[in-house]
Amino acid sequence: MTTKPNILLIYTGGTIGMVKDYKTNALKAFDFSQIVNKIPELQQLNCTIESISFDAPIDSSNMNTNYYLTIAEIIEDNYNAYDGFVVLTGSDTMSFTASAISFMLENLQKPVIFTGSQLPIGDLRTDAKENLITSIEIACAYKNGSPIIKEVGLYFEYKLYRANRTTKISSEQFEAFASLNFPPLAESGVHLKFNEHLVHHPKDDNKKLIVRKKLVTDVVILKLFPGISNEVVASILAISNLKGVILETYGSGNAPNAKPFIKLLKAAIDKGIKIVNVTQCKSGSVLMGHYDTSLLLKEIGVINGLDITTESAIAKLMYLLNEPLSLEDFTHFFEKPLRGEMTLK
Repeated sequence: MTTKPNILLIYTGGTIGMVKDYKTNALKAFDFSQIVNKIPELQQLNCTIESISFDAPIDSSNMNTNYYLTIAEIIEDNYNAYDGFVVLTGSDTMSFTASAISFMLENLQKPVIFTGSQLPIGDLRTDAKENLITSIEIACAYKNGSPIIKEVGLYFEYKLYRANRTTKISSEQFEAFASLNFPPLAESGVHLKFNEHLVHHPKDDNKKLIVRKKLVTDVVILKLFPGISNEVVASILAISNLKGVILETYGSGNAPNAKPFIKLLKAAIDKGIKIVNVTQCKSGSVLMGHYDTSLLLKEIGVINGLDITTESAIAKLMYLLNEPLSLEDFTHFFEKPLRGEMTLK
């Protein structure tokens, strides 16, 4: 492209946007309209940067689907005016948020890069500057007049991941995120290197952005553990208006094959509740029917989550439950990648 890319920073809250008042040692929200003054290195990037901040920055623990909608609508309202978006959120729930946004933005043709930091932007040893600078550089990256990234990414500590493949693995290390079932889309070292063969390429560049604004929150994550009682399972499945369950199973998708447990799951499925099998393991895939302990799950209609993360699975469940789908159609759409969030075997 001949003109400078326009990049919009969207600050929702989180550590990256905090600066220390050295008189009181208290942290306060940073004014992102002054970002170039705070990080003069940004002037070396060949782009213009503007920012929008939430009226009241939120802690990542307070993130919810209403804020997802706010982020998606900011991108929708500014989509034609900007060439790329960098979204700053708290890292604790970033994988959940970024995964949801990836499903909400259909036919995305521009980069939407999530980032944050483990230390505040004004801290002496902060990781915020590198994460922010490189995220903006990624959002600016063009080749043959087109953005290299045309999907929702998550950048942290020298790696750009597909957002809906990520999990936060550390609250202590700067390398806070991992994508254990899918390689990085880009890596930052002396050079910023894109793994272009892994990057999503839309089939039709002319399709208009569609923002899916309705997410169903009548869902639950049920994590199995040895000794979990049928009473606990029954009480969860009996939650009023429950529509979907992410069932976190063992290993390659295995669960108790005791008749009372299977009977509870089948009764829920018969009531129209969608149950998705996702492994508790950080890497690997669900292989339903590989062992006897998952064969019954397959037979009663539990949906195969393959290698999807729990964070992405809950977002995809909220997204698909808004569609009036039969169990057969719901299963078909859940078990196929919609935004590159899973790998077909």
